Amino acid sequence: MFKLISKQGNARRGEYKTKSGDIQTPVFMNVATQAAIKGALSSVDLIEIGCQVALANTYHLHIRPGDELIRNQGGLHKFMAWDGPILTDSGGFQIFSLADLRKISEEGVAFNSHVDGRKIFMSPEDSIRIQANLGSDIVMAFDECVEIPSPRDYVEQSCMRTYRWLVRCRDEMEGVDADLFGINQGAVFADLRIAHMKRIAELDLPGYAIGGLAVGEPAQQMYDTIEIIEEFMPVDKPRYLMGVGTPKDIVEAVARGVDFFDCVMPARNGRHGKLYTWCEEGSINILNERYKDDSLPIDSECGCPVCLNFSRAYLRHLFKAGEMLALRLAVIHNLYFYNKLMEGIRIAIEENTFDELRRKVDVIN
Repeated sequence: MFKLISKQGNARRGEYKTKSGDIQTPVFMNVATQAAIKGALSSVDLIEIGCQVALANTYHLHIRPGDELIRNQGGLHKFMAWDGPILTDSGGFQIFSLADLRKISEEGVAFNSHVDGRKIFMSPEDSIRIQANLGSDIVMAFDECVEIPSPRDYVEQSCMRTYRWLVRCRDEMEGVDADLFGINQGAVFADLRIAHMKRIAELDLPGYAIGGLAVGEPAQQMYDTIEIIEEFMPVDKPRYLMGVGTPKDIVEAVARGVDFFDCVMPARNGRHGKLYTWCEEGSINILNERYKDDSLPIDSECGCPVCLNFSRAYLRHLFKAGEMLALRLAVIHNLYFYNKLMEGIRIAIEENTFDELRRKVDVIN
């Protein structure tokens, strides 16, 4: 299902086939956590900004409106009017970061909903069944995302349990029309990461993810961990770095062999007025006084519908006036920027100019 088209160093240009369409990699998946992009973007907008894959969240959709309701509505594709590929996170990260009073056992995790406090239990099998109800194209294995730092003994036990949960997820996939990606864990312990990656690679799954990074550790430590793991990841399967990140982080991870990315950062930053550009100044804070009467677009090199139609002065006015349109336009611009960045990366790998692009992206913060 994954075809490697070209390489420059460890950077890979590929294509991954799903039942809902082909994905050109490297790819940034636009995060539609609750079947929508925060900032008032719909699936119609995703097409205009060049999105290939929408990412929705198992935990959130299970709690509200309910995965069975979505199944009865024809699945997530029909529910949100998106006919492209959909990847659903397993819900594990949200359980460990949002839920209160969680209790981990071999069977799964008991926790209280962050919405209404009701008691919920989720097992690996439950996670797969929920994702099957959603109708995902790519489903993620149920895992535990440990904090960094965590005691080595606990991380080692967690890795073993996450492996056992992965086997249960694989067994639950029988009859499910989707691809299961396993998740590598191990915090920043190199030997645990390697041992876990070797073990899950033996299961010969459609794809593999690197989880538990970008949770507060220094960027260089994340890069080093990716390098350590990459050697042991199957070359004929896509690699997904979960929850990353900045343009620089993405390019550095591509240079280390990663194919799939997702992050709430561009949408969240947009909603707070931080906008990405290819200008010398890099990213800009549109709330700054200097943009009060600036008639230029956010980025003169950008072809997004915001830059083609509106000025920095207008967007700043919308933010200052508290208009919802400010959030919508800012998020559209930032996600368009990320999708065009990934297109540029793919072209650069094909044309053997990736190192030049890597240097250019280094100034974007």
